[in-house]
Amino acid sequence: MLASLVLSVITGVSALVHNPRTPVIVDRPYNIVSEVNIPLKEAVEADGVIELALEDIPRKAVRSVRLMYTGTAKPLVSGTGSAVFRQHFNQWAGGWSLWHDPEYSLELARCRPGKDGPVLLRFHHRLVADDNYFYVSLELDSRKMDISESFLCEVRSACLDAGEGMQPLEVRQDGFPRRYAGVAVRNHLDDGVDSYRIPGLVRTVKGTLVAVYDIRRDSSFDLNGDIDIGVSRSTDGGRTWEKMRVAVDMGEAGGLPKGQNGVGDPCILVDDGTGDLFIAGLWAHGRGGGTAIFTSRTGMDPIDVSQMVLVRSTDDGKTWSAPENITPQVKEPGESCCFQGPGAGITMKDGTLVIPCQWWSADKVPSAGIIYSCDHGKTWKRSRQGVLHTCEAQVAETTEGTLMLNMRNYGTPDHARKVFTTGDMGDSWQPHPSNGTLQEPVCQASLLKIPAGDNILGVDLLFFSNPASDPGTRNRITLRASTDLGLSWPFALMLDEEHGWGYSCIAPVDKETVGILYESGSAQLVFQKIKIKDIVKPQTN
Repeated sequence: MLASLVLSVITGVSALVHNPRTPVIVDRPYNIVSEVNIPLKEAVEADGVIELALEDIPRKAVRSVRLMYTGTAKPLVSGTGSAVFRQHFNQWAGGWSLWHDPEYSLELARCRPGKDGPVLLRFHHRLVADDNYFYVSLELDSRKMDISESFLCEVRSACLDAGEGMQPLEVRQDGFPRRYAGVAVRNHLDDGVDSYRIPGLVRTVKGTLVAVYDIRRDSSFDLNGDIDIGVSRSTDGGRTWEKMRVAVDMGEAGGLPKGQNGVGDPCILVDDGTGDLFIAGLWAHGRGGGTAIFTSRTGMDPIDVSQMVLVRSTDDGKTWSAPENITPQVKEPGESCCFQGPGAGITMKDGTLVIPCQWWSADKVPSAGIIYSCDHGKTWKRSRQGVLHTCEAQVAETTEGTLMLNMRNYGTPDHARKVFTTGDMGDSWQPHPSNGTLQEPVCQASLLKIPAGDNILGVDLLFFSNPASDPGTRNRITLRASTDLGLSWPFALMLDEEHGWGYSCIAPVDKETVGILYESGSAQLVFQKIKIKDIVKPQTN
């Protein structure tokens, strides 16, 4: 009798499965791998089962597979009807976690997959006469897998009456069932910190990956506040990361509290000649604790003007020098502030160190450019400003002596990246043919050149990452590649479709892989290691 009642309710019902392109965070119990909606017109006591296919990953690497139920609330923040979910996301972006909190999500099934065959998630639960949202969650062991390998996890079938003569639901899928792993380098409440933002990433001459970021201790808001610059190191290609170090902390400089001596927006640079590392940061001092850029006045004194400071490491990022204020070398008194484009700088082939930079005029109109050093960071010079209404920029040496500056579009209506080049260290700037062709949601982005001799394909590669989304949103974090030095960008791999803060930084890991550290929808700072051949694929007609 019960089976016939269930059958009458589910006749014509489909299981709507969305497979989001989001990183599966390793060593974390909960990840939204597939979102399943079963809409019902009547409530039912379901005795159900969901069948998964799991391929191209060692079964020993899967600690658990869970089936979670979030009732009528869509668990993915994009499109959710939950005001509480949206509020938490607005505060902490990828650091929010109510989607697996027991008050908002019920665990209906858990298992560990066998050596082969499908994974069956059996459950018994009362479902309501409405949308019924579930998600499949994977817990992965980073020690037992290659984090650069993609794998398949796909819902193959679903039914609500799992007894004899069970009637499977129609399964309608969208999205991308192949998955990539990710490592949560920093997240909300790690070391008691509210938020981590503004990633930078480099590979040192010793092969160490060094990540930098804002330690926003009390809130997710920008400078000024109690903000320091943090460092994380990885010596195993990004699988694990050492305990956080604090590289820049201005303390109670000038007698003001720490909350009025914030330093952030880091840009990290490796001197390929000496092996030294540099971090440039923006130091905000006083001014009522207001926003660093917009409260900065003209002049040179720290109480009036946000300052650009620099620290150096001579031991592969383990320890850092005291901050050096380089503002007098790179800023004019009539400008309101000058500071780095966050992310990473470069060493040119001739040994010149280059940091992308931005200058803000007295009336708060920004222009991007570069600062550079020909003496391994002892002194710094500035270029001419590139283009009005551009700010956060990244730089690459496309051919020897030619620099490409890829800039955030700040205030022009075309909503596209500004791309200019210089062959004279910024004394003059020319628009690149790709100027205005890359999608721009008004956000920071990353640019990286990997020479032919340093990658598996044996051709010069240019990589670019940003949220490939519409203005006003920051989602669809996408890693692009060009084999013609940025004239075209035919290769793209979307890594994270969910909303987040959207900043990113790319670095080489080895000849076969590239690493990206970005502000994800799954954690505040996520690292992913991606095979170059997964991005640059042969073109088909």
